[in-house]
Amino acid sequence: CLGDCQLHASCGIQKCTTDFVSFTSHLNAALEDFDLEFCKALRAYSACTYRNSKVCRGNLVYHSAVLGIGDLMTQRNCTKDGPTSSTNPEMTHDPCNYSGHTEAREHQGGEKTPPPSYLFCGLFGDPHLRTFKDHFQTCKVEGAWPLIDNNYLSVQVTNVPVVPGSSATATNKITIIFKSYQDCTDQKVYQAVTDDLPAAFVDGTTSGGDGNPRSLHIVEKVSGKYIEMHARYIGTTVYVRQLGHYLTLAIRMPQELVMAYEESQDLQLCVNGCPSSERIDDSGHLPMPVMGKLLPQGGAAHPRSVYTLETATAKCHEKMLVKDIYFYSCIFDLLTTGDANFTAAAHSALQDVEALHPRKEHWHIFPRSRGGAVGRDSKFFVSLGLVCLILVA
Repeated sequence: CLGDCQLHASCGIQKCTTDFVSFTSHLNAALEDFDLEFCKALRAYSACTYRNSKVCRGNLVYHSAVLGIGDLMTQRNCTKDGPTSSTNPEMTHDPCNYSGHTEAREHQGGEKTPPPSYLFCGLFGDPHLRTFKDHFQTCKVEGAWPLIDNNYLSVQVTNVPVVPGSSATATNKITIIFKSYQDCTDQKVYQAVTDDLPAAFVDGTTSGGDGNPRSLHIVEKVSGKYIEMHARYIGTTVYVRQLGHYLTLAIRMPQELVMAYEESQDLQLCVNGCPSSERIDDSGHLPMPVMGKLLPQGGAAHPRSVYTLETATAKCHEKMLVKDIYFYSCIFDLLTTGDANFTAAAHSALQDVEALHPRKEHWHIFPRSRGGAVGRDSKFFVSLGLVCLILVA
């Protein structure tokens, strides 16, 4: 066995695989440059296996790796020729790439640091807020309110009433300020209003920073309806959509940057939720209309919705099969407004969660019963001080 053992000992396939893992462990599939970076890592992996082809020719692990690389390159449409990742991943440091900051600190300090922790916040519908702490609230917050206000990013939304006599509002304006950061970007301001969802910042540019245009850039996904902003230097992704007459927003940001704010910046809906005086829901329990007829608030009567509870439930079930809080928010919005566009808003909000939220087990939030237990098939709706339990089969 002496020859075989020596042969296997000199085979460097394990080093090739370890380098590939180093190149790809920090990549996020939700980010636009994922395929580019993954293909660079695959080409480096392939080149490493080629250099070891002679000494590894009798190693089954080596041959499995070669086959796996080929399959992955086909799946990702990677070309065989092109740039490759650095042969020393731990030595690379791009100050305008947040995912590389951890590796740089680790190399300098010699200590293992945990991978960055990301948080998600979303706003949609009438309006429904999912905070960075995964708390779900339905709020009034009429007028201009800060969603986020930290040392790196400010996001402000403006909400207007959706139907006369109702406290429900929806978002018709979003202002986002990316604050200047080292040589990565100058301050960039983005603004969207109903029927004007530009694919550029207010100064007409689509990226930030002279030398690092990719450190901050806007991508138009659907003209006038859906854009994405990728701020690589702060590891942040923002989605803005228009559905019907209103806007939705979803954001993913590193926890350490989310918490980088001064005491005077504590009014942030994404961080601390809505003030109690602005809440429509009662600890997550929505003030649902009964039998499709909206209840008066403050003496003002709503117009009758075109939906009943049954038809609203059926409409929402067409797009959302899981009866989570997004499903029930959809029913609330349909009964409140009669506008079917809110069904699409709830559905796309859940899709944004699935694209950006880092923890799959937290994607769905289920309503809680009054006793505190989570119920997947029931939801308490509060009306005129009475609690009605409606079962949705």
